[in-house]
Amino acid sequence: MPRTDDSTPHDSTPPAPPRRSDATRAAILDAARERFATDGYERATIRAIARDARIDPSMVMRYYGNKEGLFAAAVTVDLELPDLTALPREEAGRALVTHFLDMWEENDVLTALLRVGATNRAGAERMQGIFRDQVLPVARQVCPDPEQAPARAALAATQLLGLALTRYVLRFPPTVALPRGEVVAWLAPTLQRYLTAPSP
Repeated sequence: MPRTDDSTPHDSTPPAPPRRSDATRAAILDAARERFATDGYERATIRAIARDARIDPSMVMRYYGNKEGLFAAAVTVDLELPDLTALPREEAGRALVTHFLDMWEENDVLTALLRVGATNRAGAERMQGIFRDQVLPVARQVCPDPEQAPARAALAATQLLGLALTRYVLRFPPTVALPRGEVVAWLAPTLQRYLTAPSP
């Protein structure tokens, strides 16, 4: 007959219940994503996000500091970068410039994230994560020396982010006025050189 006394040791302990702060953070981020998607970055407010999450606005500020920090924590960006191995190597620069133009002109989140990244630590860290996880692997596809891939990807990013900053955030009139075809014609050879040319 099997033993049923209380001295039998338990094989496992129940998992700890989730902390209330974790649930609060999740509710804030869910509400923020919905609000940013619906209203855009500029019109979304901490008060509206807190109301959607059914918490006091001070809790949003406690966890994320300000709207910039909340946006950086909430936003998810998939650049959907092309597979450069499927293209002739000499078309890598043109493919990336064309793709980024499509992304920037159709996705207000990227413009908002760039603006936040230039002024907010959390935003800068999010931008760095996108570079590390999405841009760098693509550069490795065509870089002639794997050890140079981080530097080459960073140089390519200076061109792409510089264009985005002056065209979509600061809106320099000459940059805004450039037709897409001219932007591609100017930038594609530079990106191509950064990614695939012999090291200087």
